[in-house]
Amino acid sequence: MEHLSQEQIMELKRDLLNLREAIIKNAQQQIKDPSNITFEGGDEIDRANIEVERYLNLQRIRTRELKLLRKIDYALMKMEAGSYGVCESCGAPIPFERLKARPVTTMCINCKELEEESEAE
Repeated sequence: MEHLSQEQIMELKRDLLNLREAIIKNAQQQIKDPSNITFEGGDEIDRANIEVERYLNLQRIRTRELKLLRKIDYALMKMEAGSYGVCESCGAPIPFERLKARPVTTMCINCKELEEESEAE
C-alpha cells in the first residue's frame, strides 16, 4: 500500500464503512416496512402475482447487497492486512482514483478489462 498515503487509506476506509452502514440501514428499513405496496383493484390472482414479483425483486436486491457487503468486508480485511490497493491478478498498484470510484475493487483496470473480455467470449 506504499502508493497510497495514510490519508487516502483513511478516506477509502470511511467510504467503505459509510457504504456498509447505508446497505444495512436499507435492509433494516425493508424488513421494518415490507408492505410499501398498495393494491388497487384486481383479484386475488393479480395480488398474488404482484406479491410474488415483489418478493423476487427483494430477493435479487438482497443477494446483490449481500455480495457487496462481503466485498466491503474483504476490502476492510485487506486494509488491516496491508494488502489493500494491490491488483490480485498482476500485483500492480491500483490507482487511488480507481479505488475512490470503486473501493471494493481487487483488480487494476487492465486486468479487469481482460477478465471482462474473456467472459464475453
